[in-house]
Amino acid sequence: MQPTSHRSPPSPAPLQQTIKPRFWPEGWWKLMEYRIGIIPLPVYVILLALITGFAVTGKVPGEISMAIAVLAFFGFTCAEIGKRIPIVRNIGAAAIFATFIPSALTYYHLLPKPILTLTTDFTKSTNFLYLFIASIIVGSILSMDRRVLIQGFIKIFVPLALGSVAAAIVGTLVGGALGLGMYHTFFYIVVPIMAGGIGEGAIPLSVGYSEILHLQQGELFAEVLPPVMLGSLTAIIFAGLLDRVGKRFPHLTGEGRLQVGEEDEMDPVQEEIRGHVDVSHIAAAGITAITLYLLGLMCRNLFGLPAPVAMLFLAVLVKLARAVSPPLQEGAFVVYKFFSTAVTYPLLFAIGVAMTPWDKLMAAFTLANIVTIVATVATLMGTGFLTGRMLKMYPIDTAIVNACHSGQGGTGDVAILTAANRMQLMPFAQIATRIGGAIVVTLTLIVLAHIR
Repeated sequence: MQPTSHRSPPSPAPLQQTIKPRFWPEGWWKLMEYRIGIIPLPVYVILLALITGFAVTGKVPGEISMAIAVLAFFGFTCAEIGKRIPIVRNIGAAAIFATFIPSALTYYHLLPKPILTLTTDFTKSTNFLYLFIASIIVGSILSMDRRVLIQGFIKIFVPLALGSVAAAIVGTLVGGALGLGMYHTFFYIVVPIMAGGIGEGAIPLSVGYSEILHLQQGELFAEVLPPVMLGSLTAIIFAGLLDRVGKRFPHLTGEGRLQVGEEDEMDPVQEEIRGHVDVSHIAAAGITAITLYLLGLMCRNLFGLPAPVAMLFLAVLVKLARAVSPPLQEGAFVVYKFFSTAVTYPLLFAIGVAMTPWDKLMAAFTLANIVTIVATVATLMGTGFLTGRMLKMYPIDTAIVNACHSGQGGTGDVAILTAANRMQLMPFAQIATRIGGAIVVTLTLIVLAHIR
């Protein structure tokens, strides 16, 4: 007789407990992680209500906190619109929209007057464009590979010079063929495009024209301004297109590096630097950048050298002399990342409102002008692309630096490099804009004085 086996009854299947996610706090946290630019969605809604309330009552505070809120809200809103429109979002629409939508809103009186006044006063009184440029330049130079830093600065002059000559020839010939006249095309369209922007380019150019030709400076300035703005817009679009080309053909781009084999000591591809950067080092890097800019201002007063250019060369000397410790270099890189991430689009909004006249931009939109300007910028960038390849530099990044030579000064550099996602190129962009523009203006006035 076999023993009876005793089997234990099967245990009941475990109950499937479905825990419904709670709105608070998990759901709320999820909302806080959905952002318009850098602004969490709930904060964005609150800012909208607050800015609307202040504007309706006409009592918008003039303090810096209100200015930061306004610039961030409108800047990231315009950029977000550009990022969400198919096709154009791939050619730098975020930077274009953040600059030119506020310009149009200002011209057509669609911005509430208190917001317009606050933005204009804050932008012009603080001149925070140069704080931005100082932080970007110092941060990017201190994180650059020291071994190739000087090589890059020397090499960039070759594609810049060849591109300028080729663009002047092609642009003048195209304008002449379209009936604009070669004299008019060269002096009033091609040269203003490469003059270095408005403050450092169009204004001294128009003053020089006025003294040589004995004409009203205001009228001459109004004539050379539209090509500067439309040339910058063209460069922004082309830079965005080149960024797309670089994603499809990665061997053509260093993603912000100019030379093959160049490596950053703090890799800008990383979202965060490994380890923890002490807050004191970040603050020290910030005041170092400001000090270098103030030294640049002193050089301008003493020697007439543009402050950003003087600051750029001082930062290079500091880097080459190993005058900044590695922790401070990491702090400088964090400052660079903060400004490139959080300040770019608010700055572009401020530029659009305070420095970009919509009517002057629209005045350049004639077929002959557009074709001439596009041909000039395309030749400048195309020559940079080909020359960069011959010099064993990354052709796309070299072309983007050349594009900055046709930009709207420092504001154009920011917009062009933002559209190209290559803010690391700001030091080279400043060379193209400031030094390249100064050379173009000087040589042009010498030529005009001899042929008038």
